[in-house]
Formats: sequence, structure tokens, C-alpha cells
Amino acid sequence: MLPPARAVYVAVSWMTVVPVPQPRMPMDRSVGAAVMTAVPVVGILLGAAAAGLAAALSMTDLPTAMIGVLVVVALAVATRGMHLDGLADTADGLGCYGPPERVAEVMRSGSAGPFGVAAVTSAMIVQVIGFGSLTDQHRWYELAFAIALGRIVAVIGCRRRLPAAHPTGFGALVAGTQHTSVVVWTVLALAAGAVCGWTPHGLDVGAAVRAVVVIVVVVVAGWWFTAHCARRMGGINGDVLGAGIELGVTLAVVGLLV
Repeated sequence: MLPPARAVYVAVSWMTVVPVPQPRMPMDRSVGAAVMTAVPVVGILLGAAAAGLAAALSMTDLPTAMIGVLVVVALAVATRGMHLDGLADTADGLGCYGPPERVAEVMRSGSAGPFGVAAVTSAMIVQVIGFGSLTDQHRWYELAFAIALGRIVAVIGCRRRLPAAHPTGFGALVAGTQHTSVVVWTVLALAAGAVCGWTPHGLDVGAAVRAVVVIVVVVVAGWWFTAHCARRMGGINGDVLGAGIELGVTLAVVGLLV
């Protein structure tokens, strides 16, 4: 198992466009397990960067809707668009009929079908409006929190009992590697969510409870979504994990604004 700092380093090199040197080590399941455990840390870093960008842009004359667009675009660029691509492929796969082999064929086709286009468009519109609204209210912590929270779904998707859809590829490297980390990150998320209720005037109990409910919804939805994908596809792959992240972020943004 990699040391925590090393795991975060490898996760950043895998999950973002940050130009860090690629680590020289065999990429086996022990490395994959460590990287997936560290994925929420990458979410925290991305969330902080996105909140900082939104805060900086809010000091300009740009409308908040435009700021929301720029934040979504920046996140897509920072992650190489991998999660959006995974969302499109997963939506197309789930939208077709047939056995896991047929689903895999659709997902590997390389083109986005109607379900994929609809899923990506819907997620991006919701996130644009959501990030814009959080910016308008100067809720920087919650903007960052939503982005970080979505990454927990990827950890949940790599829990034990969910096999890899294929014997090779990213899924084979990380599927079934997470156990304790699912519990640890959920507990940490609940603690971080409670902070959403702190204001200069004291604790806003309603805001804290809302954040905790959002976390529960994201975790339960992520658990169900990855289990459903595993049933339809015969297991988990990288596209499903990317789709789960986008689903988690979208649900978190909506929940925090309710």
C-alpha cells in the first residue's frame, strides 16, 4: 500500500491535468486501491480551486450565470473531461437493451448517443445554474463541498462485492478495492457538511441538517447507481465511476440550494 501522501500524488497525476511527473512504479491493484482511497482529496483540491475561481470572478462585472459556466468548463478541463465522457458512455450503455456484452459494445463505440448527450447536457446545465447561484450568495465553502462530495461516489463504486466489468482496464485495477474508506469518507463528509451550518452569528441548524441530508442522499444514490450499473454491465469500469462523480456533484449542488 502506498503512503497517503504518495497516494494523493498518484491520484492527482491520474485524475487531473496537473503536470506532475508520472510515478515510476508498477500499476497494480494495490496502487489502484490507494489511489481510489485518495480520490476525495483530489475533489477537495478541485473544489477549493473552483471556489477560488468563482470568488475571483465574482469581483468582476460578469453575470453569475457566466461564472457558473466558467467554473464548469474549468472543472472539465482540469479533469480532461474524463467524468463527462464517462457519464455519456454510461448513459448510452444503460439506455440500450441487451446483455452486458451489448452494453459494453455501446459504451465502447466512441460516439455519444442520444442518452449520453441528454445526460451530459442536463448535468452541465444543473451545475452551471447551481454554481452560479452559490456564487451569487457567496457560499464558497458549499461550492467546494459539492465538488468534493461527488468524488465519494467513486469510492463507493469500488466497494467490495462489485466486480470489474472487464479483466483489463481501469475497472480491473480498482474494482472491489474499497471497504473501510467508504465508511471513513462518509463520516468525514458528515463532519464537513455540518460546517455548512456555521455563520458569523452562530450555528444555522437548518443549513447543517440540510447538508447532512444531502450527504445521505448522495451516498445512497451513489450506492444504488453503481450497483445498478454493475448488474447491467456485469461489473464496474472507469466510465461508471466518472458518471457517478458527475451524478454526485449534480445532486449535491441541487440539494444545497433546496
